[in-house]
This record gives sequence, structure tokens and C-alpha cells, in this order.
Amino acid sequence: MDFLWKRDKHAAVSRGRIAAVSDYLYVLIGSAIVGIAFNVFQLPNRIAAGGVSGISIILHWTLGWEPSFVIWAINIPLYIGGVLILGKSFGYLDYALKTLLGTLFLPLSVFLTADWPPATNNPLLGALFGGIGVGLGLGIVFRGRGSTGGTALAGQVIQRFSGLSIGLCVSVIDGLIVLSSAFFISLESALYALISIYLQAKVIDVVQIGFNTEKLALIISDKEDELRRSILQEIDRGVTRIISQGGFTGDNRPMLMTVVSRDELTHLKQLVHSVDPESFFIIANATEVFGKGFYKRR
Repeated sequence: MDFLWKRDKHAAVSRGRIAAVSDYLYVLIGSAIVGIAFNVFQLPNRIAAGGVSGISIILHWTLGWEPSFVIWAINIPLYIGGVLILGKSFGYLDYALKTLLGTLFLPLSVFLTADWPPATNNPLLGALFGGIGVGLGLGIVFRGRGSTGGTALAGQVIQRFSGLSIGLCVSVIDGLIVLSSAFFISLESALYALISIYLQAKVIDVVQIGFNTEKLALIISDKEDELRRSILQEIDRGVTRIISQGGFTGDNRPMLMTVVSRDELTHLKQLVHSVDPESFFIIANATEVFGKGFYKRR
């Protein structure tokens, strides 16, 4: 038994090391994709889609400054300031190291791919595919539990002193960058930048949680025993029985909770309707489900 325990412990340590190495690879690969998308789609089409990269595009087209140097010049002080100002709230050591890696490697990727020819000179295509490419890269970085620094760090610092949410702080910073592009480059470029920002956010979500959105179903019914058996037997999904209380009557009413795939949702609705057409039935999106029958926790 002692041998088996040591073997399992060694296997767990090995899996942990592999996961740690893969996280750093995610940060490197994601940062490289962001750098390529920046140079072949956004920069040549003047799409300043927020962030430090957006600032570098504005300065490149107005003052002729090299974007990679601008990103380094802003990211490195932001990182140092984040560590000094935020302290422990900046994050655990592993996250800090991966953020440092992303902070340094992203501008390096921009520098190394600076001579790559533009994939398109159409600003709409540049905004669309630039947003997709940058979103893909950032999504991969986030899957590696890292960051590329930039306005996300600035948002954390501002949040520390203002009390506003980090999301709002970052949105305000990115909004000011887009407004600056409208003033220094053109209003049309700023509008294209908004398209690119929207696509970035959507692609990041897809990379993070995938296309498969499961459905969470909550069912209140007088025939809960029959419904529970039907779901277990016909759909082969687990069911949780929750004791709930009616807000108006104060009566105790059992509520069933289950999670099904999108393909199984129609079957579930038909089943519930056939057993109890008068049931109270709520369906909501469950973007991430971990456990038996779904995904393993990473």
C-alpha cells in the first residue's frame, strides 16, 4: 500500500509539473499570436483597438515610433508599479512570473514580426481578423493562467485607489484610447477599433469556455418523484433535489436541478411537459460544468 501511495504521489507531482510547463507555453504561444495579428492586421490598417498596443499604433502613425519599443516602454514600468503598489494583491508568485513573461514576450513578438507583410489592406478585414487573432492569442494566454500586462495592470492600480471595479477601469482606459485614435488618426479607424474590441472579447470567451454551453434546468413540480426517475432513466443525467419554499404560500416545495447538453434540452422539455404540464421550469446557460459526465477540472 505504501508503494501505491508513493506511486500516486509521484504521478500527481509529475502531472503538476507538466501542467506548470504547459501554462508557460500557453503564455508564449498566445503572446506570439497576438504579436502576429497586431502586425499583419491591426497596425497596417490603423486599428487602435485599446490596450497598450492601441497606444503604440497611435504613436506609430502620428510620430513614427516603433510599436514594440513603445509597448516595452509602457508595459515594464506598469509591471514594476503593479508589483510595488499592489503587493500581495497583485497575485501569487506563479501568476506574477507568467505575467512578467507575457509582458516581455509580447513586444518581442511584435518586434520579430515587424517586417511581415500585411495580410490585408482592407480596414474592415483588418478589424475583423485582427480582433479574432488578438482574442485567440489572449484567450490562450488566459488559459495558461497568465497575462500580457498592459491596461489590465493599469486597471488594477486605478481600482486600488478609486474603488471602482477593474472591468470598469479597463473599459474606461480602452475607451480613452479609442477616442484618441478618432482624434489623432480618424473617426473611421476608431469605429473599426470598436468592432475589433468586440470580437476580441467574444473570441476570448470561446477560447476560455468553448462552444459547448450546457443548460441548467430548475424544475418545481408536484410530480417531482416521477420527474426525477424519468430524467435519471430516459436522459441519463444526474438530478439534485433541493428543498425550496414558496415566497407567497410559505409551503415547502421540492425543486429539481439538472444539467444537460444542448442536444438533450429538447428531450428534457418534452419529458417535463409530458409528466407535468403545470410545472414551473427555468432554463439557464451554464458556461462551465465540471464533474462526471462533463469536463474534468484542469
